[in-house]
Amino acid sequence: MHYPKITIITPSYNQGQYLEQTITSVLDQNYPNLEYIIIDGGSSDNSVDIIKKYEKYLTYWVSEKDSGQSDAINKGYARATGEIINWLNSDDYYEPGSLFKVAQHFSNPETLVFCGKSRVFSETAFHFSTGTDIYPNDLLKTIGWARIDQPETFFRKSAWDKIGGIDGQFHYLMDREFWIRFLLMYGIGGVVKTDELLVHFRLHGQSKTVSQQSGFAKEQSNYFYSLAVRNGLTQEEKVLSDWESCQTFELKKIDTATSVKAVLHNHFWYLAAEAYAHSDWKKFNYFIGHIDPKYLSVSERKALKSLKMRKRVVPVIFRKIWHRLKN
Repeated sequence: MHYPKITIITPSYNQGQYLEQTITSVLDQNYPNLEYIIIDGGSSDNSVDIIKKYEKYLTYWVSEKDSGQSDAINKGYARATGEIINWLNSDDYYEPGSLFKVAQHFSNPETLVFCGKSRVFSETAFHFSTGTDIYPNDLLKTIGWARIDQPETFFRKSAWDKIGGIDGQFHYLMDREFWIRFLLMYGIGGVVKTDELLVHFRLHGQSKTVSQQSGFAKEQSNYFYSLAVRNGLTQEEKVLSDWESCQTFELKKIDTATSVKAVLHNHFWYLAAEAYAHSDWKKFNYFIGHIDPKYLSVSERKALKSLKMRKRVVPVIFRKIWHRLKN
């Protein structure tokens, strides 16, 4: 079997209690063509001592002040020479044999992205992810809903190079913004997804996923608003800014034949569906009223019509009771 070089980057900052498990999970893959890079942001805990313990097995490491996770990933990317690339955060770890599975799927030269699944765990519970959302034959929904499970989503570096690095403006949405750029340029034809377990994703009190949910939501709003502004879509821009105050990012420009207007209406559909799931009827009514169904696929138009019908027929009190029972 050909073993393409795989580059793994670990951005690290003051997570010494988890870092060693992260490092050993990469090294214990025993993958024969591994490039492992650790970029530490000047940790003040025992992180540097842990890194030094394994430095002879590392391709490169540094501990110095940086401007955050995106900056650290880009520093690692600047040194990456692998054919396949991803980053693994310093509180997560790989399932044994993951990199061999990744290499096998990239043996097809047409594969640009390979997605597996993860085990999401905390101190008290765990569940298995559904993996990065790919909607076959529906690129617009895949972009508009755009949920990526980053740790188990590996990229061919040639595609990464063409898209450009992680956008340092984003503190929370850097992986999702990068994923959207990929989809706008390449579509979903080169994406392969399986049910194979690749990563263990840790939830804890200091993780951004747990402690800073509002930051993710705000950056998401600002991103899609910026996408509307950059493409001169004043009507869609107004829909987003009338709902909440938005700020503009200077987004990276890429070549795309995809209709950004259609992407935004699929995003409105995502916001309406999310609001429905959380019984947020004000938000639901707002965004569902601004969706132009012609920009949705036939199956999504049917789903939208069905959701509107359920909203009208089932009284609010029963929906709230049902939602409470489900959760």
